[in-house]
Amino acid sequence: QVQLVESGGGLVQAGGSLKLSCASSGRTFTTYPMGWFRQAPGKERDFVAVISSSSASSYYADSVKGRFTISRDNAKNTVYLQMNSLKPEDTAVYYCAAGRRWSTVLLRYAYAYDYWGQGTQVTVSS
Repeated sequence: QVQLVESGGGLVQAGGSLKLSCASSGRTFTTYPMGWFRQAPGKERDFVAVISSSSASSYYADSVKGRFTISRDNAKNTVYLQMNSLKPEDTAVYYCAAGRRWSTVLLRYAYAYDYWGQGTQVTVSS
């Protein structure tokens, strides 16, 4: 069993930055690809970014490419999402999730993940 706890959300002005963290309590954290998703009110949960277990590979949604960076520290069982140049449309609840296995396609979809955190709110004011 893997438990995930996100932190670092908050209120920020457009153009600002936030860094989200997701801490895992599971001993097998290092074997999972880790992803970030977000869900705005009234909308579906959307893929943001994913990183492989070794940090060798990652990919991003087009909407955040060049602004967001995903990273992980396996010694700390933590994955991060650095968000720069934030826009009001980035406002959402952000979730981290642990995936089953690495895939350059499937990890864009929520069904490819087995464990989810409770989410952290990010609000970007204009």
